[in-house]
This record gives sequence, structure tokens and C-alpha cells, in this order.
Amino acid sequence: MAFSALLAALLLAAGSAHAAMYRWVDGNGRVHYSDTLPSSYQKNGAAEMNKQGNIIRRTQSEAERRAEAERQSEQKRLLQEQNKQAQLDRALTSTYTTEAEIDLARDRALEHHKLAIKGAEIRGKAVDANLADLRTRIAQIEKAGRKVGEGLTEQLEQATREQQELKRTIQSNEEAMEKVREKYAADKVRFVELSGKQ
Repeated sequence: MAFSALLAALLLAAGSAHAAMYRWVDGNGRVHYSDTLPSSYQKNGAAEMNKQGNIIRRTQSEAERRAEAERQSEQKRLLQEQNKQAQLDRALTSTYTTEAEIDLARDRALEHHKLAIKGAEIRGKAVDANLADLRTRIAQIEKAGRKVGEGLTEQLEQATREQQELKRTIQSNEEAMEKVREKYAADKVRFVELSGKQ
């Protein structure tokens, strides 16, 4: 009864003005009614009511606004992914007509990396031979009790750096080849899926 009287008094006090009536709950769980929403409670959300005490609009809490923003962001991300996949599908079906064509494209893409690896391996053999020769000469000089010249030390360091760089080149191309194989394998699977849908 007291609650109804309070609500009626608040509604009468509002008169015929167009000011909104708000309902909010404080930190102790008490319900409050007012024609203005305290700024300290705006982040917690509130309900705007009409003169009859019916809720006409609900203000979202900060947590609800955050959750809504995250939901919209996720929806946008999913839509972008769907659009990107549709674009990739169109490119796939317009580029290839058979699975064999995909295999041919994969082999062409791998050829560049194979040549880079072969070139690095050939050069690597020459560098390895040079390093072996340099180390033999340095060992002979040290065995004779003489000092190794700066030029010879620099040649050894340079050859060692080149050997390491060639190993990196081989490794990076092998990794790239694996990615190429994975990409074309995935393209092939998707092509078969799309072909089955048509």
C-alpha cells in the first residue's frame, strides 16, 4: 500500500509535464523512482516509466552496453568472414574447372621454392668446401705456432655467415612449400564442395 501511495505521489508530482519517470535500484537493493536519473546510476541501467507506471523504455547498464557492443562486433566479424569466403569461393570457381588444374597450379607455385632450395644447396656445397679449406689452413698455421692473419679470420667469418644464411634460405623455402601445399589442398577440398553444390 505504501509503495502504491509513493508511486502515485511521484506520478502526481510529475503533473502533465513531459518529463520521464525513472526506476532504479541502488547498491543496497532498494528501488527508487524519480523524474531524473542520478548520473551515478546511469551506468547501472534504469527503466523509464509513463504516468501509469508502465515501463516504456529501459536504459542499458554499462555491462549490458559492453555486451551489446561485443555482440555487434562479433556479428560484424562473422559477416566480414562470410563475405571474404564468398569472394574466395567465386575466385576459386572462376579460376579452376577441374581438380587437376589446382594440382598444376600448386606444382607451379612450388617450382620457385624448389629452385631456390636447389640453388642454395649448390652454393652451400661450395661454401662448405671453402670452410673446410680455411679451417685446415688455420689449423696448420696454429700448429706451426704462427699467428693467424686477420684476412684469413675474416674469410672464415664471412664463409660461416654465408653458410648460416644459406641454411636459413633452405629452411624458409621448405616452410613456404609446406604452406603452399596446405593452401592448395584446402582449395581442392573447397572446390570439390562447391562443385557438389552446383
